[in-house]
Amino acid sequence: MKMIWKIFIVFLIIIIVGGLGSKYYYEVNTKPVVTDGEIESIEIEIPNGSSTEKIASILEENNLIRNKNIFRIVSKIKGTDGKLKAGLYEIKATMTPEEILDKLVEGGTNSSAVKFTIPEGYTIEEMAERLSDEKIVDKDKFLSLTDDVEKFAEDYEFLQDVPDNMNLEGYLFPQTYEVYPDTSEEDIIRKMLDEFNKIYVKKLKGESFKQNLNINELVTLASIVERESKMDEERPKIAEVFYNRLEMEMKLQSCATVQYILGERKANLSIADTQIDSVYNTYMNVGLPPTPIASPGLDSIEATINPEEHDYIYFVLKKDESGKHFFTDDYDEFLSVKNSN
Repeated sequence: MKMIWKIFIVFLIIIIVGGLGSKYYYEVNTKPVVTDGEIESIEIEIPNGSSTEKIASILEENNLIRNKNIFRIVSKIKGTDGKLKAGLYEIKATMTPEEILDKLVEGGTNSSAVKFTIPEGYTIEEMAERLSDEKIVDKDKFLSLTDDVEKFAEDYEFLQDVPDNMNLEGYLFPQTYEVYPDTSEEDIIRKMLDEFNKIYVKKLKGESFKQNLNINELVTLASIVERESKMDEERPKIAEVFYNRLEMEMKLQSCATVQYILGERKANLSIADTQIDSVYNTYMNVGLPPTPIASPGLDSIEATINPEEHDYIYFVLKKDESGKHFFTDDYDEFLSVKNSN
């Protein structure tokens, strides 16, 4: 009996020592290769289709991690297996495996990648034109896909408020993108929808908005703010002008909505332009258009979520070329400034 007890004690000690040893081994190998001092970044390339094992080997060969097996364990614990992206990376030996994994999930650059920029306030038609000119998409195919909201609605919750028979206008987020030369039109559209989804999750999902606007209505108003604003600091004030008009059931009379109908950004609209029979004509119809008129940027979306409170219902561009607007709640004052321009 004493012998069995001694064996048990020895076995328990081995387990404890082994556990402590494993813990120490893990902690040591999850530290940076270099723990102090300044050190330059090392450029590495992660090839397409690389597994976590392959990536760990590349990092170990470049002395950026202490142990490739521990790196794979950390990746499993973080749940990043299968999420590490190919590309060129600048990595320092002072980074921990977790920090390196975060960088690899975010994605690097690629020498064969193609970059394109979609400015704030672009319409889908303008996007298609630019991407076609840059040989990135087939214009007709791109436009055809953006007309098919149902194709994407199941994967993107924010599209559920888009009225039937409308397109993805307003939801292809404007920013700089990087794609491979053979990336399909659908994948490019999804990439842009993914970026809008990040804004949706952070800023819009589950939130209540002024005048109980739904997501589509909020993005529609944000798109008008985008096209009417020249200065970022004025966006919240312009948003409130339109909110005030909506509350009064006053026509928005946004030139940008008529420009959307015309398909061109005319500096001055004619009387005939403002009388075009269209659901997008806010000179003829009370309330918001059925869908956005362009893709609003983050500043316009945030301005529409949090407008600046005031009683103004008119604004007009100042004649001093500052890009700023004059705001008022007095129609005669509005006309006076407008006619002096």
